[in-house]
Amino acid sequence: MSKKLSRRKFLVRGGLGTLGVLAVGTYLFRNPIRREIIGFAESFVAPYSGSGTDANLWFEITKDNNIILHSPKVEMGQGTFTGLAQIAADELDVNINQMQVIAASSASGIVDRLGTGGSLSIASMWTTIRELAATTREMVKLEAAKKWEVSVDDITTKNGIVTHENKELSFAEIAANVTEWKIPDTPKLKPVNSYKLVGKPVPRIDLKAKVYGDPIFGMDAEMDNMLHAVILRPEYIGATFKSANFSKAEQMPGIVKVVQIDDWVGIVAKTYPEALAAKLEVDVEWNIPKKWTEEDIRNLITVGSGDEMIVQKEGDVLENDDEDFLELEFKSPIGAHAQLEPNGAVASYKDGKVTVILSTQVIGITQNQIAKALDIDTDDINVIPTYLGGGFGRRLNTNHAIQAIKLSKAVGQPVKYFFTRKEEFQNDMFRPPTHHIMRGKLNEEGLIEHLEHHFASGNVAIDSLLLPGIANTVLGADFGAIRGGRIHYSDIKNVRSIQWHKTLPFATSWWRSLGLLANTFAIESFVDELAFQNNKNPIELRLAQIKDNEEGIRLKNVIKKVQEESNYSETVSNGRAMGFACSTDTGTPCAQVVEVSIENKEIKVHKVTCVMDCGIAVNPDQVRAQCEGAMIMAMSAAMHEKMYIEDGQLQPTIFGPYEMAMIKHAPKEINVHLLQGMDKPGPVGEPPLGPIAAAIGNAVKRLTGERLTEMPLKLS
Repeated sequence: MSKKLSRRKFLVRGGLGTLGVLAVGTYLFRNPIRREIIGFAESFVAPYSGSGTDANLWFEITKDNNIILHSPKVEMGQGTFTGLAQIAADELDVNINQMQVIAASSASGIVDRLGTGGSLSIASMWTTIRELAATTREMVKLEAAKKWEVSVDDITTKNGIVTHENKELSFAEIAANVTEWKIPDTPKLKPVNSYKLVGKPVPRIDLKAKVYGDPIFGMDAEMDNMLHAVILRPEYIGATFKSANFSKAEQMPGIVKVVQIDDWVGIVAKTYPEALAAKLEVDVEWNIPKKWTEEDIRNLITVGSGDEMIVQKEGDVLENDDEDFLELEFKSPIGAHAQLEPNGAVASYKDGKVTVILSTQVIGITQNQIAKALDIDTDDINVIPTYLGGGFGRRLNTNHAIQAIKLSKAVGQPVKYFFTRKEEFQNDMFRPPTHHIMRGKLNEEGLIEHLEHHFASGNVAIDSLLLPGIANTVLGADFGAIRGGRIHYSDIKNVRSIQWHKTLPFATSWWRSLGLLANTFAIESFVDELAFQNNKNPIELRLAQIKDNEEGIRLKNVIKKVQEESNYSETVSNGRAMGFACSTDTGTPCAQVVEVSIENKEIKVHKVTCVMDCGIAVNPDQVRAQCEGAMIMAMSAAMHEKMYIEDGQLQPTIFGPYEMAMIKHAPKEINVHLLQGMDKPGPVGEPPLGPIAAAIGNAVKRLTGERLTEMPLKLS
C-alpha cells in the first residue's frame, strides 16, 4: 500500500492518560484516593496509546495477495502474532494462511508507548486491530466500487477477494495502482460470534520459521562488514570502574580497537572469540565500596523497614492484644530471569544515522534512550526488533544497545555485542526478594473476620523505564511489587495490605507476574492455614468470603470449576495429597489444584488442574499453552530457583548451579479449562503464575503437617 494518503488519526483511547489524570488527583487527596487508584490499576487493561494510527501503516497488501500486519507488539514466545493475525483476518475477510505478522520497526512510525509486557498484548490490541482491519477492508471496497462505478454497499469480500455480481478482483489487484486511499469512518465491527478464526485453535504462524531455524532472533542478526565486541563489567555488587591497563589486550590477534568511554571499556575485534580472549588480558581495577552479604539484603527487605504504604484498608485493625489471631511469616529469594537468549545488539552508526537490531520489549523507549545518550533526533534512529528468545521483563532494559552504537561510532563499522552467560546472570534486572507477615482470625461463625498482609520488597516498577520517577511520590507504592498483594476476598469485613519498600544495591525490576507469585504464595498459604487449624474446608471458606458482584462471580466460577474438574479432596490417598489456591491478576481470575507426593524427601507434583477466566480466548490452544508454560515457570521459581550473595557477588552465574525445573520435575498431567466471563479478551500470560506455589505448599501441609513458608519450597 502507498503511504501517500490524507492523514486521519485513528482514535486512541484513554490509556496512560487516564492514569495520569487519576495520579494528580491521588497526590491532591493522598492515601484514600491512592488506594482507589491502586485497586483500579490492578485490573486496568490499557488500550493501544502509541503513534502511527493510520490503517495503511499497519497493513501491507503484497503482490501475491497476502497481508502483512506490522505489529507494535513483539513476539517472545507467547503466540501474540498468531492471535493478532486471527483477529485481523476475521475483520479483513482473508484466510489465516494469507496473514503474516512482523514486529514494526521504529521507522515504520508505529510505536507503542507501553511496549510488550504485562500480559496485555492481545487484551490491549483487541479493539485497535479490529477497527484498523475493518477500516482497511472498507478502503479496499471503496477502491473497487470506484473502479466498477458501483455502490460500495453492493460489494462483498471473502478470502481476500472483492466481488460484485459476476466481477471479482483480489485485494492485491485493487491496491496495485492506488497512490492515495480514501479513508472511511471506522466501520461497524462484525459480531464476534460471526468470526471464523477467533476462538478457534489455529496453528502458530511462526511455527515453520522456528522448526527450520530461520534467523529470527536477536543473536542471529548480522550486518555487512560487522565486527564483534565484548565489554568489561564488574562482578561485585555496587562496584564502579577505577582504572584499566589494556596495552596487552591491544596487541592480541584480531583486535581492532579497545575503547574507553566514560566508565566502561569495550573491546572490538574481527571475531567474537578474539574479543573474548583479549578481555582476559585486561588488567582492570574496580572501586568496591562494600562487600554485601545475604544477611545485609535480608535486613533491608524486612516488614517494618523502609517506606510504608497502606495499599488496602477496610474496617478495623487487628489489635496486637487480641490473643485469638494467627500470624505467619513468609519469604521469597532473589530471582533471575534466566531467559535462554542473552541480551545484546547489532548496531551501526554512520553519518549521524543509527540502525540497531535487537531483542527488546520496548522499541520506542529504546529509541528515546539512544537519542538522549547520543544527542541525536529520534527520526535518525531505526530500532529493528526481532523475535525474543525469552523476555519475562528482562528485555525492558536495553542500555547495551547504546554501548553497541557507541562502539560502532568509535570504529566506523557495525558492531555486534552480546552478554556472556555469566554477565547475564550477574547484571540481570532481578526479581527482588520479599518478606511477608500474614495475620488473621476467624469469627464465631467460622468466617474470616480479620486478614492482614504486610509485605516488603525492592523496586519492581519504581525507577524502571516504564514508570516516570514521580509515580512513586504521587502514588506512594510500587505498582509492580503490590501486584497480587491486595486481598481479593471481597466479603471480609476487616482487611489490610501494607507495603514496605526499600531500594537494593543491585538492579531489581519487572519479572514475569511481578509481585504476584510471592504475594499469592503468602496470602493463599495463610488462608489455607486458617482453614486447616479451624477444621474448615479451604475451598468452601474462600467461596463464603467472595461477594456476588461481577468480579466475585467470575472468581467463584473458576473456584467451583477447578473443584469439580480436579475432584478436590482433603483426604490423603495412596501417599498423595491435593492443594488448592487461587488469585486474580489484572482482572483475570485463576484457580489451581495440584496433586503431590513426597519421593526421596523431595516434593513431586503429579498433576495440576487449572481453571482461568480470561474472557474471549482468541486462540484456546495458545491460551492453554500459556497457562502450562506459566505454571511450569512458577513451579521452577517456587521449588528450585534462587540467586544468593557470596563474597559480595551475585551467584550462581551459569545454568546448572542456578537450579531450574527440568523435564523430570514437570507434572505428568496438566489440565487447563477456560471460562468466558466477559465479552473481550483479558490478560493471559501472567495470571497462571499466581496460585501454583501456594497450592503446592497447601498440598504438602495436608501430606506432612509441615507448613512451608519460604521459597524455594523444601522439606525440613
